[in-house]
Amino acid sequence: MASSFNRVILAGNMTRDPEARALPSGQALTKFSLAVNRAYTTKEGEKREEVTYVDIESYGKQAEIIAKYCGKGSGILVEGRLKLDQWEDKKTGEKRSRLGVVLENFTFIGGKAQGGEDGGSAPRSRGGDTPAPSGDHGGDDVPF
Repeated sequence: MASSFNRVILAGNMTRDPEARALPSGQALTKFSLAVNRAYTTKEGEKREEVTYVDIESYGKQAEIIAKYCGKGSGILVEGRLKLDQWEDKKTGEKRSRLGVVLENFTFIGGKAQGGEDGGSAPRSRGGDTPAPSGDHGGDDVPF
């Protein structure tokens, strides 16, 4: 049987302020969207840029740190794993899905973080302190 590998490394800027809340278990959850830019040149020599938006969720102490030190525009490098959320739309009955990233490690990069702190002075967080819970996240219609 072949083993699998699920690892993602992304660097970008937050598109909005992080959304922080506590799960029913009391564990912190922070969600944010990351804009990841890619610059390239077409066959005709024209320079272009594309942006990919990725939804990120973080748990525990990492979630608390991100909520405290980050805001819209903050640069962050994220290491994590892909997670596919699936649900049924309550209004239409359609099956929906969204691919996102569960944060395991992160580093603040570049610019100023929320509160005027230098982005490089905020703590670097290593994963492993709090695992992401599995299952329901409190009954939201849209899980992410």
